[in-house]
This record gives sequence, structure tokens and C-alpha cells, in this order.
Amino acid sequence: MQASEEIRTRRQVIQVKQMATSKFLRVHCRDCGNEQIIFERANTVINCGVCGSVLARPAGGKAQLTGATVAEILE
Repeated sequence: MQASEEIRTRRQVIQVKQMATSKFLRVHCRDCGNEQIIFERANTVINCGVCGSVLARPAGGKAQLTGATVAEILE
């Protein structure tokens, strides 16, 4: 019984470590200069909250910044 608990605990630790590799980005919109925080592994199109231009598109993993520049990486 203890072996299965140990395996479960190891899996949970691995999952937490995998989750911790993703970060948030503080970006600036190239069109209006609005500052916005986005998830670097976004799986939907992210639009600017002010002017509506596309800031990032999903790219099969990390989001591809199309209309924004990174100001800061948040951890």
C-alpha cells in the first residue's frame, strides 16, 4: 500500500514542476501602447483590451506575439 502512495506522490510532484515552467508576460500593444498581462502558453487569440488589435496567437505551445512587445516576464 505504501508503494502506491509513494508513486502517487511522485506523480503529483512531477505535475507541479511541469506547471511551474509556464509564465505570465507583461506586454505592450504596438498600436495603442496599452500594457496587459497575458499567459505565455495561451491557446486562444488574445486581443488588446483597449483597441482590440491581436496581441498573440496560439502556436502549438507558446503563444506567438504578433502585435505586442514583451515588457517583463513575470514568475
